Amino acid sequence: MKGYWKAFVAGIMIISMGVLVTSIPVHAEKILKVGVIGPFTGGSARTGEEIKNTAKMAFESIGYKVGDYKIKLVYIDTQGDPAKAASAYSEAAERQGVQATICGWYSSVMLALMDLAAKYEIPNVGSMGGASSAVEKYKSGPKYKGLWMRGYPIVSKLSIAYVQLLEDAIKSGKFKPAKKTVALYGIDNDWGREVVGGLKKSFESKGWMIVSSDFFSKTQTDFYPLMGKYKKKGVAVLAGSSSAPAVSAAFIKQAAEIGVKSVIINDGLGWIGEWYKLTGKASNGVFDMIPKFGTKKAKTWAEAYKKKYGYAPGATASGLNHDNVHFFIKILKETLKKYGKLDKKTIRKLIVDEVCPGKLTYGQKDGAIMVKKIAYNPKTFNDPIVGTDYWFLPVIQYMNGKSYIVYPKDLREKEPVFKK
Repeated sequence: MKGYWKAFVAGIMIISMGVLVTSIPVHAEKILKVGVIGPFTGGSARTGEEIKNTAKMAFESIGYKVGDYKIKLVYIDTQGDPAKAASAYSEAAERQGVQATICGWYSSVMLALMDLAAKYEIPNVGSMGGASSAVEKYKSGPKYKGLWMRGYPIVSKLSIAYVQLLEDAIKSGKFKPAKKTVALYGIDNDWGREVVGGLKKSFESKGWMIVSSDFFSKTQTDFYPLMGKYKKKGVAVLAGSSSAPAVSAAFIKQAAEIGVKSVIINDGLGWIGEWYKLTGKASNGVFDMIPKFGTKKAKTWAEAYKKKYGYAPGATASGLNHDNVHFFIKILKETLKKYGKLDKKTIRKLIVDEVCPGKLTYGQKDGAIMVKKIAYNPKTFNDPIVGTDYWFLPVIQYMNGKSYIVYPKDLREKEPVFKK
């Protein structure tokens, strides 16, 4: 009987210990949800694919961990449409609890999402869109402070390089237009109008006559009437941006088919890696302003991307976003170090206190592969500082599936070629 009671008591003790053990609170894993913004479906889905892949590679490189936080990526599909982007963003903020966002494509989408970022107080790092209206909105009120950190500067700051290239070529006798005439074109959105506006100012400052400014939808692929007009007028230069890959390809191929002799500037043709597959030899001679995988580190990363995904990455959609996403990772690390916590409030505070004043930057020493340094100051935020030692794009020319830097002269890889 005594043995029975001993066994009974022992059993009770074991059960009690089990209850105690299971009742000890287990700390939930710390998770930071980060929204990746991009056009993952729709006409620019190829661009979105590169954005997604680049973000994944960046976080894979740190094991999806920052300190004791696990990073969970939430993909916000904008479909390249402001209204659809707003709906997807709201769902990510309200239902999925996203605490920060990265990347982004199209200025019109960026403008729509800035208001939602202010509503939910969610900071963004590295949105790609060159419209100056986004800077104006940022500066319009304190509710936007530290919430939208652009990864691409106002495009009008960059357009003068195209015009200077042409002016130098005219002076040297390489380019001999009958008249200094230019037709401007672009997709009818904030980006396209920003590009055309910047080009217009730059060309007019050098005495060029603007023959026309033509805008079209992001899904248009029939440019034969437009090309017929350009050919009839004998326009010396066609300059603009069609931004969506399929639109750029149609524009350039139809110009060649119709026999347009104009010099073509197509800003953004090389945003994706397979631009030559889309355009073929019709792209020969086209000018663009695109970063290049020029350094050993950049080429190594591009090869790793190609090996992983089966195709070459674009220097803009992938390369520039590499630097933007890794800058975001640096911001997360500094935030955790300084405040001991990762959420939308601490991340925003770090951006306001350290990034806006230019104290925290991201450059080649940190692992940047495309720009020398991403930096801001109170006068330029939310626009990155532009300059050869900071955020800078060379003018390149395409020839037989390759691109060569033709401006500025100190970086020139080949002399520019002009049609006779």
